[in-house]
Order: sequence, then structure tokens, then C-alpha cells
Amino acid sequence: MKILVTGARGFIGKNLVAELKSRKVADILEFDVDTPPEKLEEYAKECGFVYHLAGVNRPKDEKEFMEGNFGLTAQLLDLLEKNGNKAPILITSSVQAEKDNPYGKSKKAGEDLLFDYSRKTGVMVYVYRLPNMFGKWSRPNYNTVVATFCHNIARGQDIVVNDPEALLTLCYIDDLLEEFVKVLSGVPAYENGFCVVPVTYQVKLGQLAELIRGFARSRTSLDVPDMSDGLTRKLYATYLSFLPENNFLYDLKMNVDARGSFTEFIRTAERGQVSVNISRPGITKGNHWHHTKNEKFLVVSGEGVIRFRRPDDAQVIEYKVSGSRLQVVDIPPGYTHNISNTGTCDMVTIMWVNECFNPEKPDTNFLEV
Repeated sequence: MKILVTGARGFIGKNLVAELKSRKVADILEFDVDTPPEKLEEYAKECGFVYHLAGVNRPKDEKEFMEGNFGLTAQLLDLLEKNGNKAPILITSSVQAEKDNPYGKSKKAGEDLLFDYSRKTGVMVYVYRLPNMFGKWSRPNYNTVVATFCHNIARGQDIVVNDPEALLTLCYIDDLLEEFVKVLSGVPAYENGFCVVPVTYQVKLGQLAELIRGFARSRTSLDVPDMSDGLTRKLYATYLSFLPENNFLYDLKMNVDARGSFTEFIRTAERGQVSVNISRPGITKGNHWHHTKNEKFLVVSGEGVIRFRRPDDAQVIEYKVSGSRLQVVDIPPGYTHNISNTGTCDMVTIMWVNECFNPEKPDTNFLEV
């Protein structure tokens, strides 16, 4: 099957084309604003399914709303009918179609035209009234407030929050794509006669701004956002996609001394923190125990030995570790412990601790193993 995608290089179109190509479900016929107009008729003859995503949402002149959102739809339907092509059609409308504004009126006109075409021809049509979309490859100051916030905050630029209490309904691009692919099998989700994306999120504008500002601060605080929250996880992925290409890299604070170095990598309020410890040959670090704090050590390069002893017992327990065989050593509370580099090169250890370090409550009691 050949699939026609109009608006193929727009935000939704670019993501959809990439998804369809990765799934290898069909040949993709891409039509966009710079495609030769005669190609539309050629594609209207060949296609077995249509994703009609092309439209106008920020024109220079209001009359372009109707030309882009109604006129192109009418042209496409005429060409399909002219060629006797009964390919199913999916169209992206907007929740604005319920409102009395030029953009909403043009979207409503396109919907009505498509439903009339379906009644006349028997062709299956799928109409999505989309809320505010967000995700990678969106355009700031055009597609969505999320794109604008992510773009500006990632560059240290100001953002405007006119009404922090304004409630937004957001939909993530990958959740939309999942539904779009389902339509190929004729199993979309419906609500009140329109196709819907079951997964959406509501957030206040002020909360959205603060979430994205927090993503920027996390490079210095090392805090990882709460990935158990779907909206936060998807917003963070979107924010990263807006990083300037010369700013993917950022520094960590290395605590360096004659023994090697110790560097915090990430911190989470719920899952503790991860650090990288580098020990030079012959060096021993640690010699302390914890009441409640617990850790996991993973030597990824070099070789050494981890030793344990109860404070009230003379018996020493040893575990030999090496980067040639990745093994995790649990560090239970109630055991004084240390780690020694027994090799001839630096030993690199990934260390996880169940709680972020609190200097006021360090729970670290020094005692030689």
C-alpha cells in the first residue's frame, strides 16, 4: 500500500513519516507546501490511505485560514473522487473547531466537508480534534507553547506567562502516532463521533513553565525529574530535543585529591544518587559504616577488593571485584566497609546510594575495617 501524507514536513507530519518508515508498513507519498502541485493528483491516484495533516494555523492574513484548512481539503477530495479512489482519510482538526474564531471556523468547515464526502461516497474518514500537541521537531513560536518554552529556556531566554492559572490540555506526539497507526487497522478510539487520543494531560501554564525551568536547572543540581509521571517524562524528552547543538555537553564537579576523584552524576529525591569513584593503584577509600544508608558498588574498570566488618566483630569479609566481570556488591547498613585498588591502573567504580547526601544527617560513622 502507498500512504499519502500531506503536511509531511510539518511537526506532526515529520514524526508520522519517520514512524511509518521505521515500521516499513508502506511506501510513503510525501506532499508539502513546496511539493509541485501536480504531484497531488498523481498521489491521489496511487494512495491507499491518506493522512491529511496539511493546514494553516499562523497565517499573515486571516483569509489564509480558510484557504489552507478548507481549500486544500476540498482540492484533495475532488482529486480522490475524480480518480475513483476510495482510500480512507484521516484528517487533523483542532479543539478550536468548537469556537467562533477564524481558525476554528476554517477547521470546522474542513470537518464538515469531509463528513459530507464520506456520506456521499461511503469512504471511511477519521477526524481528530487535537489539543495542544508537543514533542520533538515542533517549532517554537508556531506549533505550541511547549516548544516556545523549551526553546527559550534551553537558551537562557525569557518566556512570557500571561496567566499562570490558565489550564492547558496537552497531547504528546508519540501518543498521537500510536493512535494514527491503529487507524490503518481500522481500530481508532472514538468519542462523540470524533477520533481521540486517550492519553492527554492537563497542566496550568505556570506549572508548565516551572517544570521546564527545572529541567534546565537539573544540569547543575544533578536532580533527575520524576520519570514516573508521564507528563514530566515526555516534557523532559521534548526539552532535551530543543538543546542547542553546541550545548549537549555539560560539566560535573569532580572532587579530586591524591587518591583519585569522586564525582556525583545524578540525584533523585525518590531513588537516591549515583556517583563515579576513581581510585589510584594502592589506594583504599571508605572505612565507615551507616545506620540506615545503603549502597551498591559496581567496578567497571580495574580491579580491587571490597572488605566488610561488623563494628563488634573482628572477622573481615572480602569480595574481589574487577571490570572484566561486572558484579554488583551490596553495601548493607551495620558493616564498616572499604574498597581498595589492588591493580596497576586506576579503578573506576559506579556507586549508588539509596538517599542523597545530607550534610546535616550524613549517617556516616568512620571506623577502620
